[in-house]
Amino acid sequence: MKKTLLFTTIAFSFILAASPLALVLPAAASSGDFNYVPFNIYQQVSSQAVMSPSFNPLTACGPLVCYAPSFLHSAYEFPTSINGKAPGTGETIVIVDAYGSPTIATDLGVFDSVFGIPAPPSFTIICPPGGCPTPSYTTANANSTYGGNPHGAFGWSIETSLDVEYSHAMAPGAAIVLDVASSSSGNAINVAEARVISNPAYDGSIMSQSFGIPEYAIHNNNAQILQAEANYAKATSEGWTIFASAGDSGATNGLLSTPNANFPASDPLVTSVGGTMGLPYPTGLAATGCPSKGTSCTPSYGGEQVWNEPAFDAAGGGAPSLIFTTAPPFQEGLGLTARTTPDVSYNAAVDGGVLVVDDAACPSCAGTSNTVIYLVGGTSAGSPQWAAIAALADQTAGHPLGSLNTAIYKIGHTPTEYASDFHDITTGNNTLFGTNFGFSATTGWDAASGWGTPIVSNLISDLATST
Repeated sequence: MKKTLLFTTIAFSFILAASPLALVLPAAASSGDFNYVPFNIYQQVSSQAVMSPSFNPLTACGPLVCYAPSFLHSAYEFPTSINGKAPGTGETIVIVDAYGSPTIATDLGVFDSVFGIPAPPSFTIICPPGGCPTPSYTTANANSTYGGNPHGAFGWSIETSLDVEYSHAMAPGAAIVLDVASSSSGNAINVAEARVISNPAYDGSIMSQSFGIPEYAIHNNNAQILQAEANYAKATSEGWTIFASAGDSGATNGLLSTPNANFPASDPLVTSVGGTMGLPYPTGLAATGCPSKGTSCTPSYGGEQVWNEPAFDAAGGGAPSLIFTTAPPFQEGLGLTARTTPDVSYNAAVDGGVLVVDDAACPSCAGTSNTVIYLVGGTSAGSPQWAAIAALADQTAGHPLGSLNTAIYKIGHTPTEYASDFHDITTGNNTLFGTNFGFSATTGWDAASGWGTPIVSNLISDLATST
């Protein structure tokens, strides 16, 4: 199980940096580095049960509920075609991950075969100079329950599979690009992102970042934050849409009572994706047609609440930023004094998670009946699927929409559009078990769930016409 450190006190020493976005950064300018962590929690499940023709989300993963892509597709009302073409046609989704996975191309093919999804029009892997990393995965990491070491390369292989497979599943017509960083350091991620952003062939793409670092943990890293900010500014000026996961450790990221957001989700140029789970838990999201174990079901939307699973030491991120200390224009009118996450949400439950193919620790299993399948939760699941939603909106509009935050908040403030485009999450909170502070869901936007989860077919039409 993922471990969270609790701190009762923390001191911050910040100065105001010269920036139109009002960044507040650590006082000592430094090139010191930090390491991002993927926001996922996973457990291996029976591949035979998942691949069975009688797959049932209430039985395939033992005691836990697990969803195939089609269940989320139905729950959130993704369209089956757009203008007579596969959803995402003509668009490009760029997935950024550290280390990558040596079996990702084969795993994507197996994933598509298992879940009946057509292959993407193209799948491109961009490696660092010298080639993609070739990590050695230990048995302890590969077989660990509920997460193992998320800092390690194996956790990133799970993240790579999750991001690639679910961005593709929700936008099957889009080209998928995996941009691999040489390590999980902030510098390595920045270099990888700068490399792809600087390529004119990818102008107007959509980027997904299912990782982050608590802002309280950023010390003397001005250079890294400013480099990332420069990447996002350049990307959005060229029509990119950028997403990042809000985090898996509640409003305080494990601190006792000090709320703080995760970076890069806290950047105003990024759309931050928080987490939800079923209401009733765990089956409320998409298994409402399954009254009991052992029965067949037709997926439909049930209900959701803020993601908070003490059994997995997890809760959705969402809090004011300690770095971006002025509310951005799109968040004006909400009574906020700083950039506050999340902007939107998506299913992040572990008990009610998604199924991911990843044979990185067993290359000989790839493409066989012994292929390895994991049940995965965390806000990592939301960023790539929101990237797919953006691809569908771009396709609907016929051009890149760029940063979506202004359009999303405009929809949120328009009652008729908000009611048709979002599930407003009004139940639950993101107070991590063992801490003293979190935010509760309320009507409309809140720091636990943002504007809520998407009703995709309606939302993409309004996004397409709002900018």
